[in-house]
Amino acid sequence: MRAGMALVVFVALIAVVLHVDPADAYLWIKALHIIAVISWMAGLFYLPRLFIYHTDAAPGSETSETFKIMEQRLLKVIMNPAMMISWVLGLYLAWSVYGFSGGWLHAKIGLVVLMTAAHVYFSRSVKRFARDENKRSARHWRLMNEVPTVLMIAIVILVVVKPFA
Repeated sequence: MRAGMALVVFVALIAVVLHVDPADAYLWIKALHIIAVISWMAGLFYLPRLFIYHTDAAPGSETSETFKIMEQRLLKVIMNPAMMISWVLGLYLAWSVYGFSGGWLHAKIGLVVLMTAAHVYFSRSVKRFARDENKRSARHWRLMNEVPTVLMIAIVILVVVKPFA
């Protein structure tokens, strides 16, 4: 319910920005996009860390049950809404500012698709952990923890440097 409310507030804020002063909308939408991306990335960095610790907890233990709650709340309250907002605002900016043109933009969108695939993988893993069906080692989750980092570095370079038009 809190995630739904946060999403409603965020959408309302976007609507107010567009309605009050459309000339300044670009900067506000860009700022809101960056906030959403930061929130999404925080979750993508933290969730695999939770999996590492959860892997070491005995299934059914109090510790394991606590990790299940933490993982589900992180996914549903922060990560899912942040990902959706990042996509919506990012596509809006790609269309309204760049007209979906530019090699760097196409590459960036491709990497964001890969980031979304990692998100989906983590989301399915939350469900496996909830059923006490994790088959992956802590080492696997340490390696998976690096995937969002590498993608983020490449995305930021593409956005800031725009190495190819």
